[in-house]
Amino acid sequence: SSSHLDKVTSPPHRTPGDCQRNLLRQFVKVTLFSRHMAFSLHSSFMFLIAFILATVAAGLDLPSKAPVVTIPLDKQYVPVVRNNKIVSYKTAYFGNIRLGAPRSQSFTVVFDTGSAHLFVPSATCRTDTCRRHRQFNRSLSESASDIDHNGNPVRANATHRDQVNIAFGTGEVTGAFVRETVCLGAEPMAKDSCTSVRVIMATEMTKEPFMTFEFDGVLGLGLDSLAVDPEFSFFGQMSKLNNLQHDSFGYFLSRVDAVPSEISFGGHDEKRLASELEWAPVHKPELGYWQVKVLSVSIGEEKLAICEEGGCVAIADTGTSLLGAPRQAAQRMHWLLARKVPDNPSEIDCRTFPGPDMVFELEGGVKVVLGAEDYSRATAMRVITNKTNSSQVVCRASLLPVDDGETLGPKAFILGEPALRKYYTTYDWRRKRIGFALAVQPKPDEIPEGEPRHTIYGAPPNEPPTPTEVRV
Repeated sequence: SSSHLDKVTSPPHRTPGDCQRNLLRQFVKVTLFSRHMAFSLHSSFMFLIAFILATVAAGLDLPSKAPVVTIPLDKQYVPVVRNNKIVSYKTAYFGNIRLGAPRSQSFTVVFDTGSAHLFVPSATCRTDTCRRHRQFNRSLSESASDIDHNGNPVRANATHRDQVNIAFGTGEVTGAFVRETVCLGAEPMAKDSCTSVRVIMATEMTKEPFMTFEFDGVLGLGLDSLAVDPEFSFFGQMSKLNNLQHDSFGYFLSRVDAVPSEISFGGHDEKRLASELEWAPVHKPELGYWQVKVLSVSIGEEKLAICEEGGCVAIADTGTSLLGAPRQAAQRMHWLLARKVPDNPSEIDCRTFPGPDMVFELEGGVKVVLGAEDYSRATAMRVITNKTNSSQVVCRASLLPVDDGETLGPKAFILGEPALRKYYTTYDWRRKRIGFALAVQPKPDEIPEGEPRHTIYGAPPNEPPTPTEVRV
């Protein structure tokens, strides 16, 4: 599905002289040492006071933690058309970053927890898809350094460049490498909102899906083991090089377009939490995904058989606009979540029509509960029986079938937009865990003042959609 920005990285294309080299992943093992301090509590306190006074007297600054940086997200609706009728919308959320110094270049990117690389279109790309977006002009940046796939500088007289292919759902990107300074936000913020990271300059971008969407590129926030090399990981570099208040980031999806969705780096936004954060450990972090172990999935009174014998996982994926379900379980889930609507209305928004709860029981005691307003497709379906010419309006769930993958296995769910809109999620980089809390969602008539400016593209009409007709 083109709504799913995922996430396959193929090995880099190498120049002839590089054919004998292997791509090595470097892992740094950090060992923490602790020393026993033979001071009494009183002595330790007095030592601390003396240190602070001495520091102030010397005119030195104490180390300070970087503030939380929050980026408002623009939103785009892209209609899905079947038989000349809009049946649903794909959505994308994206915010601003800047590349290069001293003259920075601005781009919009999807902050995607399901991938691990940053790419933007290169000025050397001449395709219509690249030209539709802002393009990175390498020659304008004094901070950029051309590198090969191992991170080594490229010779000035090199005639060929290493390249990499990355697949995003139905699309694909090909590009060369550069080491560059990347900063969060459209305007300069705190110094610690910038970091040095390897960037893919896209020289080829497929029309689907990148011609359709407004955003320029993708900034992957998957764990660094998902990247070709850890130095491609934007947040991994921030965690290592910047003095963050917390090695975590938080994600909020707004239910109303008048209030922007947002992503926060260096912590989370407390005002968006309606409950305490509950933590689920990342399952198999070596795979690079923000995935958690699923103990059970139930719809109404029925537990899905697929998870009864274990092995189910769920990925928190900010690049997916749907709820993903294993293909072998999707049909049963659709059947359990379908609801007949009485009186055959001519218009209805199925998100307002009641249905059973879907409950994900995660490792760590966390329960993610989704209701009809979360999982329903807005447009209903009118089923017309040819033999009797009778009709029945049915509300359905919006599910993305997930195929059996070599890495994730046959029992992988995806917690995309429906789950991430109901729950504020926090991604703890250091402790490898995901926090879930009910999100504070303002009502349409209670829009708070002072919200950051943002843009909505292609907003659908406000009136309830008319059901699509299917004849059987």
